[in-house]
Amino acid sequence: MQVRIATLDDAEAIRSIYNVEVLGSTVTFDLVARSLDDQLAWMRARSGAHAVIVAEDGGKISGFGSLSPYRDRPAYSTTVEDSVYVHRDHQGKGVGRLLLAELIALAQQHGFHTMMARIVAGHDASIGLHASLGFVEVGTERQIGRKFGRWLDVVVMQRML
Repeated sequence: MQVRIATLDDAEAIRSIYNVEVLGSTVTFDLVARSLDDQLAWMRARSGAHAVIVAEDGGKISGFGSLSPYRDRPAYSTTVEDSVYVHRDHQGKGVGRLLLAELIALAQQHGFHTMMARIVAGHDASIGLHASLGFVEVGTERQIGRKFGRWLDVVVMQRML
């Protein structure tokens, strides 16, 4: 398996992984599946230091990750937020660890100071993955989102780079 910077040709594979989670889980707070145009726009908005990466095995995308600005105000410019999504057929096989480790390395290479993760409470696999790579829990945002008719908390984790 290799990890590489995503290209626009990966948009459909990324979209299919993401939309499964949009429609069937609370790991993303998006409520509407992305169209291909939406996915392409999302990818075009991320380049350079705010990269999108994919894990590829035998020519098939098994997961993706990204670095995004944490907030839009200038004082936050040295902080990034990560996102990692793994195709359901490949979960539990180390794909998420590979992607998150690469995102950490990219953030360090681009000179970011700290990396944030915002994870829906109860998503123990993601919380554990982040903890295993040096993230620590810094708080919980209570009932910050609502999806599938229920209130959701978000665990906030941070890793100094």
